[in-house]
Amino acid sequence: MSIKRILSGIILFPIFAVILIFGSKYVVDIFISIVAMMSLHEFYKAFKGKANPIEWPGYITALLICFIHLIPGEYVLPAITLIILINILALFTQVVVTSLKRNITDIAISLLGTCYIVFFLMFAPLIRDNLEDGRILIWYVFFAAWGTDIFAYFIGKKFGKHKFTEISPNKTVEGCIAGLFGSIIMCMIYTVVCNAVWNVNINYIYIFGISIFLSVISQIGDLAASSIKRHCEIKDFSNLIPGHGGLLDRIDSVVFILPFAYFLLSII
Repeated sequence: MSIKRILSGIILFPIFAVILIFGSKYVVDIFISIVAMMSLHEFYKAFKGKANPIEWPGYITALLICFIHLIPGEYVLPAITLIILINILALFTQVVVTSLKRNITDIAISLLGTCYIVFFLMFAPLIRDNLEDGRILIWYVFFAAWGTDIFAYFIGKKFGKHKFTEISPNKTVEGCIAGLFGSIIMCMIYTVVCNAVWNVNINYIYIFGISIFLSVISQIGDLAASSIKRHCEIKDFSNLIPGHGGLLDRIDSVVFILPFAYFLLSII
């Protein structure tokens, strides 16, 4: 890994951790809303020249994350469903009022960006503040993603010989398998710490299964972002973070994990 990549991680991680651990639910909501808007901007910018996304519904939806905890808990998921429906309505209304200056491709990319980034990120504050012991459970998302990423990178780089997919030529079968073990190891160690320090009695067998599933989802999320970049003929979504590329480059696997983790962790 480059020095820039390591230094960026050392600087950014404490900021991220402090917000997630000590921030109130409203501070976290605002933080996730900002992350969503910045990531969405990178996503839409990547398609410039290939499509003309309708951006304003996505940005408005990202802004709504700031207010997610003003909605009573039992109405949050119905509210998200309603927002998706309103987004679809707004996008097609734009096509109608502009007399087909935007087409179905523009609508598809606009809606994909909103669903893939904004709606998936909405589950971060929901895990942290709507689930019992959510401030503890939210870290399973990151340990699964980081464990997968770190083990896949180092083991794949040293021992990888069998290419996994043309979507990302550097990925190997050996790296993908190592990523599964990385997720398991990180999540199981974290579970030991949780049960010993916070006395939450999390089931090890359940976490073992979840860590495998989340690792697979993490790797699919990473490949999904790679497929988008290949289609758009770009290396990174931006150069915002030295050594890492754009914000979306840094969180692509985490974004994919979040909604699945919400439902899996809610039944612990």
